[in-house]
Amino acid sequence: MDTSPLRSYVPLVALLAAGLPARAAQPPPALFAPSVQCQACHNGLFASDGRDVSIGLEWRPGMMAHAALDPYWQAGVRREILEHPESRAAIEAECSACHMPMARQTAVAGGSQGEVFANLPPGVPTHPTAALAADGVSCSACHQVLATGLGEPETFNGRFEVDFATPAGRRAVSGPVQVDPPIARVMRSATGFEPTASPHVQQASFCASCHTLVTHTLGPGGQVLGEFPEQVPYLEWRHSAYRDTRPCQGCHMPVVEGTVPYASVLAAPREAFSSHTFLGGNILLNRIFSRFGPELGVVAGVQDLERGHAATVAHLQSASARLSVACEGALSALVTIENLGGHKLPTAYPSRRAWLHVVVRDATGAVVLESGRPAADGSIQGNDNDADPARFEPHRQVIRSGEEVQVYEGILADPDGRVTTGLLRALTYAKDNRLLPAGFDKATAPPWVAVHGEASSDADFTGGIDRVRYEVAASPGTYRVEAELWYQPVGYRWAHNLGDVPSTETDRFVRYYDALASASGVALARTATTCTVAPAAKADAVSPPRRRPSP
Repeated sequence: MDTSPLRSYVPLVALLAAGLPARAAQPPPALFAPSVQCQACHNGLFASDGRDVSIGLEWRPGMMAHAALDPYWQAGVRREILEHPESRAAIEAECSACHMPMARQTAVAGGSQGEVFANLPPGVPTHPTAALAADGVSCSACHQVLATGLGEPETFNGRFEVDFATPAGRRAVSGPVQVDPPIARVMRSATGFEPTASPHVQQASFCASCHTLVTHTLGPGGQVLGEFPEQVPYLEWRHSAYRDTRPCQGCHMPVVEGTVPYASVLAAPREAFSSHTFLGGNILLNRIFSRFGPELGVVAGVQDLERGHAATVAHLQSASARLSVACEGALSALVTIENLGGHKLPTAYPSRRAWLHVVVRDATGAVVLESGRPAADGSIQGNDNDADPARFEPHRQVIRSGEEVQVYEGILADPDGRVTTGLLRALTYAKDNRLLPAGFDKATAPPWVAVHGEASSDADFTGGIDRVRYEVAASPGTYRVEAELWYQPVGYRWAHNLGDVPSTETDRFVRYYDALASASGVALARTATTCTVAPAAKADAVSPPRRRPSP
C-alpha cells in the first residue's frame, strides 16, 4: 500500500466542512451489548498455571475501557472546539469514532452524527447513547468490526464498517477460533450475537482504523488548508521489519502460556489465548484514574487500576528500548539507543516524548555533566520547548553541556511555521526524530511517516538505532557515565498549553497534571559504565647534539 498522501482518503471533517447535510436522526438501533453482558461468561478464566486471565478483569482497568472517560482526550476535544467553533459538529463526530465507538456507530446507523459532550459525564446525561459511550472500546465494538477495507485509507480515522443490515439476534461477532455449537447456542441466547471465526481479528490491519488518524488543518471559518498525520503507528509498522514477523497483537495482546478456556461455561481449554490487557503507554492516565476516578465516573477499583499501571510500566520497561554506553577518546561517551518496538518510540499521539538523561561523575561523585534531568513539575531541565512554547530542542548528535538535551518527539508547526500543540492548527512536523523501528529506511519513508529536522541527515539515526556522543573537558582520572531513557505520555508543554484555553475540561486536566507531574514519566532503560581519562603522554627527551672535538 502506498502510504503517501492518499487520494482516496476523505475524512469526515472534510465532508462536513464542505457542507454536506446530515440525515435526520432516527431512534438508535440496538447494535451493541454492554460489556457486563459479555463478562458473565468471559470472566472466571484461568490459565493452566492458575493465573486469572479473565477477559473482563484484564480489560476493565485499561485504556480501552476508559476511552470515553479519558480527561486528556476530553480536554483536547474541548480545546479544538473552542478554537474552531464553526467545526464543532465535525470535531465531535470525528473524535467520538474511536473513543465512543458504540455511541458513534449507533448514531450513524440512526441517521445522525456522533457526539462527545452530550454523552458526558457518565451516569448524568439522558442521551440515548450515553451508556454505550461510557463503556468505551468494549467487547461488541471490536468484535463486530468487519474485515472489509481494513488497513486501507477508507477505513482510517475510525471509519471501520459494522453490519447495520442484519437484525439483532443474528449479527456475527468475530473471534480467532471456531466456537463449538453448544457454546454458540449459549452465546446467542445470552447476547443475541452469533460467534464466527475470522482471522482478521489477529491481523495488524484490525488495529489500523483507530491507530491511523489524519486530521485536517483548519483556517479561518473552518477552511481546510491541508491534512496532517496526527498518529500513524500502523503505517510506521508497515515500513518496518516487523510487518513480516509480528502484528500489533503480538506485543499488545500477548499470548498466554499454556491453555485457557475461552469461556467459563462449557468451553474446553485451548492454546493461543490472547491476553486482553491491551498493554500500551498511558502511565499518567492510569494514575489519574486511580486518584481522581470518582470525578470522572471510573467504576474500576483502585486496586485493579494500580495493577493495570504496574503491568503498563513492566511492559514499557521490558519491551521498549535498550541502552549501551561506550567510552571513546579523552572523555567522550557514545550512548546507543535501540528501539525494540515495531513502530516509532514514542509513537501515536504527539504529546508523547522520550529523552536521554545522562550524568557524568568524577571519582569523588561530583557531577561534571548532566543533561536531561527530569524536574518535579514534569519539565526537562535544559529543554527549550518546556521553557518557551515558541521554541523547541533540535535533534542532537553531540552534547557538551546541560543546556543541550536529546529529546525524541514530534514538534507540530502551523501553516506559518509556528510551533503549536493544536491538532487542527498543525500542518506539518517541524521536528520528528522519534526513534525508528528496525528495518525503517529513512530514504524511502513515505511523507506521513517521514523523519523531519536534523535527524533526517544524521547517519547515526537509522532504523532501530540512534547514537549520541557526550563530550566533557576532563582531567585525567576515572569517570562514571550513567544513562537513562525516559518517557512521558504527556509532555509538560502539551499539558500546560491547555491552560491557555480555559474550560472545565482543560482546567481540570491541568490540575490533574500538576498534582501528578512528578510521576508523569518513567525510565524505560538504564545503563552505566566507567571511563578512564589517561594523562597526556610526555614527549621523549631530546639529547643535546654532541660537540665535535677541536682539531
